[in-house]
Amino acid sequence: MKLIQKTLVILALLAVATGAYAAPKKIVVGFAQLGSESGWRTANTISIQDTFNADPSVTLLYSDAQQKQENQIRALRTFIARHVDVILFTALVETGYGPVMQQAARAHIPIIMIDRDVQKSDQKYRLCIMGSDFVKEGQKAGLWLADYLKKMNMDNGPINIVQIEGTTGSAPAIERSQGFADIVKDHSNWKITRSQTGNFTVDGGKQVMQAFLKADKGIQVLFAQNDSMALGAEQAIKEAGLKPGKDIIVIGCDGVKEAFEAMVAGEQNATIECNPLLGPQALKAVHDLMDGKKLPGRIWTVEGVYDQTNAAAALPTRQY
Repeated sequence: MKLIQKTLVILALLAVATGAYAAPKKIVVGFAQLGSESGWRTANTISIQDTFNADPSVTLLYSDAQQKQENQIRALRTFIARHVDVILFTALVETGYGPVMQQAARAHIPIIMIDRDVQKSDQKYRLCIMGSDFVKEGQKAGLWLADYLKKMNMDNGPINIVQIEGTTGSAPAIERSQGFADIVKDHSNWKITRSQTGNFTVDGGKQVMQAFLKADKGIQVLFAQNDSMALGAEQAIKEAGLKPGKDIIVIGCDGVKEAFEAMVAGEQNATIECNPLLGPQALKAVHDLMDGKKLPGRIWTVEGVYDQTNAAAALPTRQY
């Protein structure tokens, strides 16, 4: 019996020495986030961090670029130097990432874009992108407005629209503008009289709307390309002695909880959902990739449109 026990101990030691019982190699993922300019972005970051950190087979390396492209490029180079298995990456703007993406391609490190894409000429260096259809979101905003104006018997006269854009050069700013313009051009009585960036921030939205209100007393509609800017603009509208949601129709994007609260209060008319909770989707993509499966070039998220008619019912279920 003692001889058998000794033999088992020796075999166990040999197994450890030869790596038979060694822990499996973890998947190392680098996530280069652009910053935290809004509640939407914070929810997006938390979703990815919580999902990946809960998976014992994955190690997540996280970098916050604090809204500076040079910080993000530096983080990407660090991930490449550390030979991570996969890079997750949200582009601050579309341009300027070609050289570092080429470097990742030469190192055979696949890149999965999260939410925002790079310019077309650099898309060959990334494997896929997951997130929203920003053009469709802009179109949804325009279609909602057309339906609302018809219901309110306001669709026959001239409609004065102002637009607060997102960060200049970013994919959502470019594509939401394009989608909204697609609908505007179908209505000869609609006119976008002013359009300016608010950088996707509450303060930016407030400052731009203050300037719009000083220059134009006849604004009827505001399309803000995210809810943070819409919420800031609503502050400016109230400070000007007007009622957001009544004197000026306010449409936002993203679907953050604060926008639902504003709709319930009657201070915002609509929000076009852009789901930030991409963590589970991203983790599945990474595992599929490591298992040798081919990823589609585009992974879409399912999203809706909310306004004052359905905001109260949906508010208790909002996670961000």
